[in-house]
Amino acid sequence: MNVLRSEWTKFRSLRSTWLTAAVTVLLGVGIAAMASSGKARAYAGEADWDPTAISLTSIIVAQLAIGVLGVLVITAEYSTGTIQPSVVAVPGRGRLLAAKAVVFSGVALLLGQVIGFTSFLAGQALIADAGVPYATLGQPEVLRAVVGSGLYLAAIGLLGLGLGALMRSTAGAIGVLVSATLLIRLVAQSFPESWSDWMDRYWPTAAGEKIVNVLPVPEALPPLTGFGLLCGFVAAVGAIGYTVLRTRDV
Repeated sequence: MNVLRSEWTKFRSLRSTWLTAAVTVLLGVGIAAMASSGKARAYAGEADWDPTAISLTSIIVAQLAIGVLGVLVITAEYSTGTIQPSVVAVPGRGRLLAAKAVVFSGVALLLGQVIGFTSFLAGQALIADAGVPYATLGQPEVLRAVVGSGLYLAAIGLLGLGLGALMRSTAGAIGVLVSATLLIRLVAQSFPESWSDWMDRYWPTAAGEKIVNVLPVPEALPPLTGFGLLCGFVAAVGAIGYTVLRTRDV
């Protein structure tokens, strides 16, 4: 408990923590509102109209902000040199990293759910105002998608934490995070169709974000299966980050 309390104190004492958290929420909800309004105006009776997924496009931008927050949880200590007294106070580096993960996952999950529910409610209000079909939380699979968007964001935040432990550099970890969530998938679009389809189906972040869809996506993994793939990927990165933290000098 003392380690958890210490990590919470360090987390809330960083000014960049709350600034990044505020930016994450504002970006997420703002993108959701713009996407919902724009799609509603362009609605033409599409059979694959999924208002829930449209309002949850907030995760595309919010994932970067919350991933950066995860990176900063550990790399900020390397940049300031406070990682040394941290490992002296907690010689078991596994305990130290686990405490950071527990504290941050709680914050990330709360942020993710706030973004998910706020984005959904704001988006559906705008879609309804446009006079086109909208979704409610009581409809089948909708609550799963909204809660899932928050879980997805929390997972990306933990991915950022794992990358921070692995690379120990804020810039380097953020670069890898952006590549893993966006750039690799964009580059894959220039590959032959069979390759790009494979990437969209099996690349962890692509598979995981399908959890926000209510309607089935052709050729995609089922939402919970895709999210499980993402969680496995995050766990693997975290394990490698722990190995680096345990074996390298700080």
